[in-house]
Amino acid sequence: MLSSLRKAALLLLTLFTALGFSGFIQAPEARAADALELYTPYVDWSAAPGETVSYSIELINHSSSTLTADITLDQGGNKWESVMTAGGRDISKLAVKPDESQTISLQLEVPLQVDKGRYTFTLRAGQAVLPLVIHVSEQGTFNTELNVDQANMEGYSDSSFTYSAVLRNRTSTTQTYALTAQAPGGWDVRFKSDGTSVTSVEVEPNTEKTISIEVKPAEMVQADTYTIPIAASSGDSMAQAELEAVITGTYGMELTTSNNLLSADIQSGGTRKLDFVVYNTGSAELQDLSFSANAPTGWEVSFSPSTITSIAPGESKPVQATIKSSNKSLAGDYVVSVTANSSAKSASADLRITVESSVLWGWIGVLIILAVVAGIYYLFRKFGRR
Repeated sequence: MLSSLRKAALLLLTLFTALGFSGFIQAPEARAADALELYTPYVDWSAAPGETVSYSIELINHSSSTLTADITLDQGGNKWESVMTAGGRDISKLAVKPDESQTISLQLEVPLQVDKGRYTFTLRAGQAVLPLVIHVSEQGTFNTELNVDQANMEGYSDSSFTYSAVLRNRTSTTQTYALTAQAPGGWDVRFKSDGTSVTSVEVEPNTEKTISIEVKPAEMVQADTYTIPIAASSGDSMAQAELEAVITGTYGMELTTSNNLLSADIQSGGTRKLDFVVYNTGSAELQDLSFSANAPTGWEVSFSPSTITSIAPGESKPVQATIKSSNKSLAGDYVVSVTANSSAKSASADLRITVESSVLWGWIGVLIILAVVAGIYYLFRKFGRR
Protein backbone atom coordinates (compact mmCIF):
# COMPACT_ATOMS: atom_id res chain seq x y z
CA MET A 1 0.00 0.00 0.00
CA LEU A 2 2.74 2.41 0.96
CA SER A 3 4.69 1.37 -2.09
CA SER A 4 1.70 2.06 -4.33
CA LEU A 5 1.29 5.56 -2.84
CA ARG A 6 4.95 6.32 -3.39
CA LYS A 7 4.73 5.24 -7.01
CA ALA A 8 1.65 7.42 -7.53
CA ALA A 9 3.30 10.41 -5.92
CA LEU A 10 6.41 9.90 -8.05
CA LEU A 11 4.28 9.71 -11.19
CA LEU A 12 2.44 12.93 -10.32
CA LEU A 13 5.71 14.69 -9.57
CA THR A 14 7.15 13.60 -12.88
CA LEU A 15 4.00 14.77 -14.70
CA PHE A 16 3.99 18.20 -13.02
CA THR A 17 7.69 18.60 -13.65
CA ALA A 18 7.27 17.78 -17.31
CA LEU A 19 4.35 20.16 -17.68
CA GLY A 20 6.15 22.93 -15.86
CA PHE A 21 9.31 22.53 -17.96
CA SER A 22 7.28 22.50 -21.16
CA GLY A 23 5.52 25.71 -20.14
CA PHE A 24 8.88 27.20 -19.24
CA ILE A 25 10.19 26.34 -22.71
CA GLN A 26 7.12 27.53 -24.68
CA ALA A 27 6.34 30.76 -22.77
CA PRO A 28 9.28 32.74 -24.16
CA GLU A 29 8.31 31.63 -27.66
CA ALA A 30 4.76 32.82 -27.12
CA ARG A 31 6.00 36.05 -25.60
CA ALA A 32 8.45 36.52 -28.47
CA ALA A 33 5.67 36.08 -30.98
CA ASP A 34 3.63 38.84 -29.33
CA ALA A 35 6.60 41.12 -28.58
CA LEU A 36 6.86 42.78 -32.04
CA GLU A 37 4.51 45.58 -32.98
CA LEU A 38 4.14 47.57 -36.23
CA TYR A 39 2.91 51.13 -35.78
CA THR A 40 2.11 54.12 -38.00
CA PRO A 41 -0.50 56.82 -37.32
CA TYR A 42 -1.53 56.99 -41.00
CA VAL A 43 -3.27 53.72 -41.77
CA ASP A 44 -6.02 55.11 -44.01
CA TRP A 45 -5.02 57.50 -46.82
CA SER A 46 -6.64 59.17 -49.82
CA ALA A 47 -4.58 59.62 -52.99
CA ALA A 48 -5.01 60.43 -56.67
CA PRO A 49 -3.77 58.34 -59.60
CA GLY A 50 -0.04 58.82 -60.14
CA GLU A 51 0.68 59.99 -56.59
CA THR A 52 3.27 58.46 -54.26
CA VAL A 53 2.04 57.45 -50.81
CA SER A 54 4.83 57.42 -48.22
CA TYR A 55 4.64 55.71 -44.82
CA SER A 56 6.99 55.93 -41.85
CA ILE A 57 6.42 52.75 -39.81
CA GLU A 58 7.92 51.78 -36.45
CA LEU A 59 8.83 48.15 -35.72
CA ILE A 60 8.82 48.01 -31.91
CA ASN A 61 10.36 45.22 -29.78
CA HIS A 62 8.58 44.93 -26.42
CA SER A 63 10.60 41.91 -25.24
CA SER A 64 13.81 41.67 -23.21
CA SER A 65 15.82 40.08 -26.03
CA THR A 66 16.82 41.01 -29.56
CA LEU A 67 14.30 39.81 -32.13
CA THR A 68 14.68 39.31 -35.89
CA ALA A 69 11.70 39.31 -38.27
CA ASP A 70 11.09 38.93 -42.00
CA ILE A 71 9.47 42.06 -43.49
CA THR A 72 6.90 41.46 -46.24
CA LEU A 73 4.15 43.41 -47.94
CA ASP A 74 1.00 41.64 -49.03
CA GLN A 75 -0.66 43.72 -51.79
CA GLY A 76 -3.79 41.60 -51.84
CA GLY A 77 -3.64 41.04 -55.58
CA ASN A 78 -2.72 44.65 -56.46
CA LYS A 79 0.30 45.24 -58.65
CA TRP A 80 1.52 48.59 -57.42
CA GLU A 81 5.15 49.65 -57.41
CA SER A 82 6.52 49.57 -53.85
CA VAL A 83 9.82 50.35 -52.15
CA MET A 84 10.60 49.31 -48.57
CA THR A 85 13.76 50.66 -46.95
CA ALA A 86 15.44 51.11 -43.57
CA GLY A 87 18.54 53.20 -43.09
CA GLY A 88 18.35 54.20 -46.74
CA ARG A 89 18.60 50.63 -48.11
CA ASP A 90 16.13 48.05 -49.34
CA ILE A 91 15.28 45.49 -46.68
CA SER A 92 13.60 42.09 -46.32
CA LYS A 93 14.58 41.32 -42.71
CA LEU A 94 15.16 43.50 -39.67
CA ALA A 95 16.61 42.99 -36.16
CA VAL A 96 15.44 45.08 -33.21
CA LYS A 97 17.12 45.33 -29.80
CA PRO A 98 15.10 44.87 -26.56
CA ASP A 99 12.73 47.75 -25.79
CA GLU A 100 13.81 49.63 -28.92
CA SER A 101 12.37 50.26 -32.38
CA GLN A 102 13.47 50.52 -35.99
CA THR A 103 11.93 52.78 -38.65
CA ILE A 104 10.72 51.28 -41.91
CA SER A 105 10.02 53.55 -44.89
CA LEU A 106 7.38 52.27 -47.28
CA GLN A 107 6.44 53.95 -50.56
CA LEU A 108 3.52 52.90 -52.72
CA GLU A 109 3.07 54.30 -56.24
CA VAL A 110 -0.60 54.72 -57.16
CA PRO A 111 -0.84 53.65 -60.82
CA LEU A 112 -1.98 56.20 -63.39
CA GLN A 113 -4.34 53.64 -64.88
CA VAL A 114 -6.35 52.61 -61.84
CA ASP A 115 -10.01 52.41 -60.89
CA LYS A 116 -11.47 54.67 -58.29
CA GLY A 117 -12.00 52.76 -55.02
CA ARG A 118 -10.56 51.27 -51.80
CA TYR A 119 -7.30 49.29 -51.84
CA THR A 120 -5.95 47.26 -48.88
CA PHE A 121 -2.34 46.27 -48.18
CA THR A 122 -0.86 44.28 -45.26
CA LEU A 123 2.63 44.79 -43.88
CA ARG A 124 4.04 41.87 -41.88
CA ALA A 125 7.04 41.64 -39.56
CA GLY A 126 7.15 38.09 -38.18
CA GLN A 127 3.79 37.67 -36.48
CA ALA A 128 3.14 41.45 -36.33
CA VAL A 129 0.55 42.65 -38.82
CA LEU A 130 -0.28 46.21 -39.97
CA PRO A 131 -3.26 46.73 -42.35
CA LEU A 132 -2.96 49.78 -44.65
CA VAL A 133 -5.81 51.28 -46.69
CA ILE A 134 -5.55 53.68 -49.66
CA HIS A 135 -8.64 55.30 -51.17
CA VAL A 136 -8.08 56.27 -54.83
CA SER A 137 -10.07 59.47 -55.15
CA GLU A 138 -10.65 59.49 -58.92
CA GLN A 139 -10.65 57.27 -61.95
CA GLY A 140 -7.13 56.93 -63.36
CA THR A 141 -6.10 57.24 -66.98
CA PHE A 142 -3.07 56.52 -69.15
CA ASN A 143 -3.15 59.33 -71.65
CA THR A 144 -2.25 62.92 -72.47
CA GLU A 145 -4.47 65.94 -71.90
CA LEU A 146 -4.30 69.28 -73.72
CA ASN A 147 -6.65 71.92 -72.33
CA VAL A 148 -6.95 75.52 -73.59
CA ASP A 149 -7.96 78.11 -70.99
CA GLN A 150 -9.84 80.37 -73.44
CA ALA A 151 -10.21 78.70 -76.80
CA ASN A 152 -12.34 81.42 -78.47
CA MET A 153 -10.98 84.92 -79.14
CA GLU A 154 -12.25 87.84 -81.20
CA GLY A 155 -10.39 90.63 -82.92
CA TYR A 156 -9.60 92.49 -86.11
CA SER A 157 -7.51 91.25 -88.99
CA ASP A 158 -4.30 92.88 -87.75
CA SER A 159 -4.78 91.61 -84.19
CA SER A 160 -2.55 88.97 -82.62
CA PHE A 161 -4.28 86.25 -80.61
CA THR A 162 -2.48 84.63 -77.65
CA TYR A 163 -3.94 81.44 -76.18
CA SER A 164 -2.78 79.62 -73.03
CA ALA A 165 -2.89 75.81 -72.88
CA VAL A 166 -1.93 73.22 -70.27
CA LEU A 167 -0.30 69.99 -71.49
CA ARG A 168 -0.65 67.22 -68.89
CA ASN A 169 1.27 63.92 -69.09
CA ARG A 170 -0.80 61.20 -67.42
CA THR A 171 1.43 58.36 -68.60
CA SER A 172 4.02 56.54 -66.50
CA THR A 173 7.05 57.72 -68.52
CA THR A 174 8.59 61.02 -69.58
CA GLN A 175 7.17 62.11 -72.92
CA THR A 176 8.56 64.42 -75.60
CA TYR A 177 5.60 65.98 -77.38
CA ALA A 178 5.77 67.44 -80.89
CA LEU A 179 3.56 70.54 -81.17
CA THR A 180 1.70 71.12 -84.43
CA ALA A 181 -1.06 73.38 -85.74
CA GLN A 182 -3.22 73.27 -88.87
CA ALA A 183 -3.81 76.94 -89.64
CA PRO A 184 -5.31 78.51 -92.79
CA GLY A 185 -2.88 79.63 -95.49
CA GLY A 186 -0.95 82.76 -94.61
CA TRP A 187 -1.57 82.48 -90.88
CA ASP A 188 1.38 82.35 -88.47
CA VAL A 189 1.16 80.07 -85.41
CA ARG A 190 3.96 79.87 -82.84
CA PHE A 191 4.21 77.73 -79.69
CA LYS A 192 6.09 79.13 -76.71
CA SER A 193 7.27 77.52 -73.46
CA ASP A 194 8.93 79.59 -70.73
CA GLY A 195 8.98 82.54 -73.13
CA THR A 196 10.91 80.68 -75.87
CA SER A 197 9.53 79.57 -79.22
CA VAL A 198 9.47 75.76 -79.39
CA THR A 199 8.32 72.96 -81.66
CA SER A 200 8.35 70.30 -78.93
CA VAL A 201 8.34 70.05 -75.12
CA GLU A 202 9.32 67.38 -72.60
CA VAL A 203 6.91 66.58 -69.78
CA GLU A 204 7.68 64.19 -66.92
CA PRO A 205 5.15 61.57 -65.72
CA ASN A 206 2.06 62.94 -63.99
CA THR A 207 3.20 66.55 -64.41
CA GLU A 208 2.01 69.39 -66.60
CA LYS A 209 3.48 72.25 -68.63
CA THR A 210 1.92 75.54 -69.65
CA ILE A 211 2.23 76.46 -73.31
CA SER A 212 1.26 79.71 -75.00
CA ILE A 213 0.12 79.76 -78.63
CA GLU A 214 0.50 83.01 -80.57
CA VAL A 215 -1.66 83.30 -83.70
CA LYS A 216 -1.38 86.06 -86.30
CA PRO A 217 -3.97 86.08 -89.11
CA ALA A 218 -3.07 86.41 -92.77
CA GLU A 219 -2.64 89.97 -94.03
CA MET A 220 -5.75 90.06 -96.25
CA VAL A 221 -7.98 87.81 -94.12
CA GLN A 222 -11.72 88.33 -94.44
CA ALA A 223 -14.15 88.72 -91.55
CA ASP A 224 -15.19 85.22 -90.48
CA THR A 225 -14.73 82.55 -87.79
CA TYR A 226 -11.61 80.41 -88.20
CA THR A 227 -10.83 77.12 -86.43
CA ILE A 228 -7.23 76.05 -85.86
CA PRO A 229 -6.66 72.44 -84.70
CA ILE A 230 -3.54 71.93 -82.54
CA ALA A 231 -1.97 68.70 -81.31
CA ALA A 232 0.70 67.44 -78.89
CA SER A 233 1.91 63.99 -79.89
CA SER A 234 4.57 61.53 -78.77
CA GLY A 235 5.26 57.92 -79.61
CA ASP A 236 2.95 56.71 -76.82
CA SER A 237 0.16 59.24 -76.61
CA MET A 238 -1.45 62.24 -78.29
CA ALA A 239 -3.84 65.01 -77.30
CA GLN A 240 -5.71 67.49 -79.49
CA ALA A 241 -7.54 70.77 -79.03
CA GLU A 242 -9.08 73.49 -81.19
CA LEU A 243 -8.50 77.24 -81.21
CA GLU A 244 -11.11 79.59 -82.59
CA ALA A 245 -10.35 83.08 -83.93
CA VAL A 246 -13.24 85.34 -84.83
CA ILE A 247 -12.19 88.07 -87.28
CA THR A 248 -14.71 90.89 -87.00
CA GLY A 249 -13.29 93.10 -89.76
CA THR A 250 -10.25 94.51 -91.52
CA TYR A 251 -8.62 97.89 -90.94
CA GLY A 252 -7.48 100.00 -93.87
CA MET A 253 -6.55 103.67 -94.06
CA GLU A 254 -5.17 105.94 -96.77
CA LEU A 255 -3.98 109.54 -96.36
CA THR A 256 -3.32 111.82 -99.33
CA THR A 257 -3.90 115.36 -100.51
CA SER A 258 -7.17 116.33 -102.14
CA ASN A 259 -5.46 116.64 -105.54
CA ASN A 260 -3.14 113.66 -104.96
CA LEU A 261 -0.07 115.89 -105.29
CA LEU A 262 2.56 115.42 -102.60
CA SER A 263 4.64 118.47 -103.35
CA ALA A 264 4.25 122.19 -102.67
CA ASP A 265 6.30 125.36 -102.38
CA ILE A 266 6.58 127.88 -99.61
CA GLN A 267 8.44 131.07 -98.85
CA SER A 268 11.05 131.10 -96.13
CA GLY A 269 9.14 132.04 -92.98
CA GLY A 270 5.92 131.72 -94.92
CA THR A 271 2.71 129.71 -94.39
CA ARG A 272 1.03 127.20 -96.68
CA LYS A 273 -2.32 125.44 -96.27
CA LEU A 274 -2.77 121.97 -97.76
CA ASP A 275 -6.00 119.98 -97.95
CA PHE A 276 -5.79 116.25 -97.06
CA VAL A 277 -8.33 113.44 -97.25
CA VAL A 278 -8.45 110.38 -94.95
CA TYR A 279 -10.01 107.30 -96.59
CA ASN A 280 -11.30 104.22 -94.71
CA THR A 281 -10.37 101.39 -97.09
CA GLY A 282 -11.18 98.55 -94.65
CA SER A 283 -14.34 96.80 -93.50
CA ALA A 284 -14.18 98.03 -89.89
CA GLU A 285 -14.90 101.51 -88.60
CA LEU A 286 -11.91 103.75 -87.84
CA GLN A 287 -12.23 105.50 -84.50
CA ASP A 288 -10.51 108.29 -82.55
CA LEU A 289 -8.28 109.66 -85.30
CA SER A 290 -5.58 112.21 -84.49
CA PHE A 291 -2.92 113.88 -86.64
CA SER A 292 0.77 114.55 -86.25
CA ALA A 293 3.68 115.72 -88.40
CA ASN A 294 7.43 115.34 -88.57
CA ALA A 295 8.87 118.59 -89.95
CA PRO A 296 12.30 120.28 -90.12
CA THR A 297 13.58 122.11 -87.05
CA GLY A 298 11.84 125.41 -86.50
CA TRP A 299 8.86 124.54 -88.68
CA GLU A 300 5.29 124.39 -87.36
CA VAL A 301 2.42 122.16 -88.53
CA SER A 302 -1.16 122.31 -87.26
CA PHE A 303 -4.36 120.53 -88.31
CA SER A 304 -8.00 121.48 -88.61
CA PRO A 305 -9.81 119.58 -87.28
CA SER A 306 -7.19 118.20 -84.90
CA THR A 307 -9.19 114.99 -84.30
CA ILE A 308 -11.89 112.96 -86.06
CA THR A 309 -14.25 110.80 -84.01
CA SER A 310 -14.85 108.07 -86.60
CA ILE A 311 -14.87 107.18 -90.29
CA ALA A 312 -17.21 104.45 -91.52
CA PRO A 313 -15.98 101.76 -93.94
CA GLY A 314 -15.79 103.12 -97.50
CA GLU A 315 -16.08 106.75 -96.40
CA SER A 316 -13.58 109.61 -96.20
CA LYS A 317 -13.18 112.88 -94.29
CA PRO A 318 -11.13 116.01 -95.01
CA VAL A 319 -8.49 117.63 -92.84
CA GLN A 320 -6.44 120.75 -93.51
CA ALA A 321 -2.77 121.08 -92.59
CA THR A 322 -1.21 124.49 -92.06
CA ILE A 323 2.56 124.46 -92.59
CA LYS A 324 4.76 127.34 -91.47
CA SER A 325 8.44 127.30 -92.43
CA SER A 326 11.23 128.72 -90.35
CA ASN A 327 12.55 132.22 -91.02
CA LYS A 328 16.00 130.67 -91.18
CA SER A 329 15.11 128.15 -93.88
CA LEU A 330 17.39 128.34 -96.89
CA ALA A 331 16.14 127.85 -100.39
CA GLY A 332 15.82 124.14 -101.24
CA ASP A 333 13.67 121.04 -100.83
CA TYR A 334 12.43 119.80 -97.44
CA VAL A 335 10.35 116.77 -96.38
CA VAL A 336 7.31 117.04 -94.10
CA SER A 337 5.71 113.72 -93.02
CA VAL A 338 2.03 113.88 -92.07
CA THR A 339 0.48 110.94 -90.15
CA ALA A 340 -3.12 110.02 -89.33
CA ASN A 341 -3.43 107.74 -86.29
CA SER A 342 -6.47 105.75 -85.16
CA SER A 343 -6.82 103.27 -82.31
CA ALA A 344 -6.12 100.38 -84.71
CA LYS A 345 -4.46 101.72 -87.85
CA SER A 346 -2.26 104.55 -89.11
CA ALA A 347 -1.32 106.04 -92.47
CA SER A 348 1.32 108.54 -93.53
CA ALA A 349 2.07 110.87 -96.45
CA ASP A 350 5.47 112.44 -97.19
CA LEU A 351 5.39 115.93 -98.70
CA ARG A 352 8.25 117.52 -100.63
CA ILE A 353 8.20 121.21 -99.74
CA THR A 354 10.33 123.59 -101.80
CA VAL A 355 11.44 126.77 -99.99
CA GLU A 356 11.78 129.75 -102.33
CA SER A 357 13.71 132.95 -101.63
CA SER A 358 11.61 135.91 -100.57
CA VAL A 359 10.76 138.48 -103.34
CA LEU A 360 11.61 141.25 -100.90
CA TRP A 361 15.16 140.04 -100.59
CA GLY A 362 15.31 139.92 -104.37
CA TRP A 363 14.35 143.55 -104.69
CA ILE A 364 16.79 144.47 -101.93
CA GLY A 365 19.52 142.72 -103.90
CA VAL A 366 18.59 144.62 -107.05
CA LEU A 367 18.67 147.93 -105.16
CA ILE A 368 22.08 147.13 -103.72
CA ILE A 369 23.40 146.35 -107.19
CA LEU A 370 21.95 149.61 -108.57
CA ALA A 371 23.46 151.53 -105.67
CA VAL A 372 26.89 150.03 -106.34
CA VAL A 373 26.64 150.83 -110.06
CA ALA A 374 25.55 154.39 -109.30
CA GLY A 375 28.45 154.83 -106.90
CA ILE A 376 30.98 153.63 -109.45
CA TYR A 377 29.49 155.95 -112.09
CA TYR A 378 29.71 158.90 -109.72
CA LEU A 379 33.33 158.24 -108.89
CA PHE A 380 34.18 157.81 -112.55
CA ARG A 381 32.57 161.13 -113.45
CA LYS A 382 34.18 162.95 -110.55
CA PHE A 383 37.73 161.71 -110.83
CA GLY A 384 37.80 160.78 -114.46
CA ARG A 385 38.17 164.45 -115.56
CA ARG A 386 41.43 164.93 -113.66
